[in-house]
Amino acid sequence: MSEEITVTQETLDKLMVPSTATLTSALNKRGLWNIFMNNVSPLKPGMKMAGPAFTMRYIPSREDVDRIPVDNLVDIQRVGIEQVGPGEVFVIDARGDDRAGTMGSILATRLHVRGAAGIVCDGSYRDSPAIADIGIPAFSSAMNAHTNKTIHSPIDLQLPIACGGVAVYPGDIIVGDCEGVVVIPRHLAAEVAEEAAASEQKENFILEKIQNGASIVGTYPPDENTLAEFEAWKKERNE
Repeated sequence: MSEEITVTQETLDKLMVPSTATLTSALNKRGLWNIFMNNVSPLKPGMKMAGPAFTMRYIPSREDVDRIPVDNLVDIQRVGIEQVGPGEVFVIDARGDDRAGTMGSILATRLHVRGAAGIVCDGSYRDSPAIADIGIPAFSSAMNAHTNKTIHSPIDLQLPIACGGVAVYPGDIIVGDCEGVVVIPRHLAAEVAEEAAASEQKENFILEKIQNGASIVGTYPPDENTLAEFEAWKKERNE
């Protein structure tokens, strides 16, 4: 069902505005609690992304299968990288194992040139400092100079995976910021984007009041008086 739902660029742009914390709260209200990836962080500050997931899964490597020359036309990782479309986020299930990189800077560069919106894995990258400077948002749990086949074997594409302890289905909307990565079911993306944008605005108002010395009592959460102040605050800014 989710594959048939179109998520517009306008919705993706809106999802880039609120924090992943605000998006997580919006999903919590809808009964979704396990949607923020554990121990997955941006390679450097300021990285933000939003786009549909293109998934790849690794299993542990085995010498008779993985210690052979790479064939770009057969190797699942290489095939996947040549299939990731513009605006998609390449999401890698590394089983939380960071003993080897899941890819290096050349493959990350290829994804960037293809127009991918980002890369996420719950393991590590090699060439991490170089990947951080390519221009594509990249999120992982660690850095490791070992090549992928020493630990990982790519096994399939575009199937449900686990990443950072979260279920990721192909086409789920992946949003990342300086705090981490949240997974939004495709069918909820538009309504979550609208609600989160409004919540972010309200939280900015509340934060401003707290910074100016207001007590949290009646302010956080806001009572009727604070909500009335919020409406006046928006009108002043024509928002």
